Amino acid sequence: MIVKLILNLILVPIPSIGVNGAAIASVACHVVAFSISIVALKKTIKIKLGLKRFIIKPILATAIMAICSYFIYSVLLGIIAEKLATIIAIISAIIIYVVAIVVLRVFSKQEIKMLPSGNKICMILEKLKIY
Repeated sequence: MIVKLILNLILVPIPSIGVNGAAIASVACHVVAFSISIVALKKTIKIKLGLKRFIIKPILATAIMAICSYFIYSVLLGIIAEKLATIIAIISAIIIYVVAIVVLRVFSKQEIKMLPSGNKICMILEKLKIY
């Protein structure tokens, strides 16, 4: 919270950044909180969190989703109403993110099986030769 307050006080008054500084401060605050949580988990539970699986792949999936949804929104904006284009882009973003997470194999078979209907999902993924 202190990080957010300090960055808000620094970034928001800058004319070229303005209210975008508040968003930047929020992201920075969450990164700090996430980092503290990961360090605490590693010390308390002695869990081994792989950088590739828990950070790189989700960031890659997020980037894929962001690029695709922005492209979908941009294309639809000239064709249909802005609100409808936004709704379609959001729904598309959700679908694209889930597909990216599955294709990048962020979750193991065991983790997928823990989901509701996880066994059925695993069977479908095995038939599609993804897992």
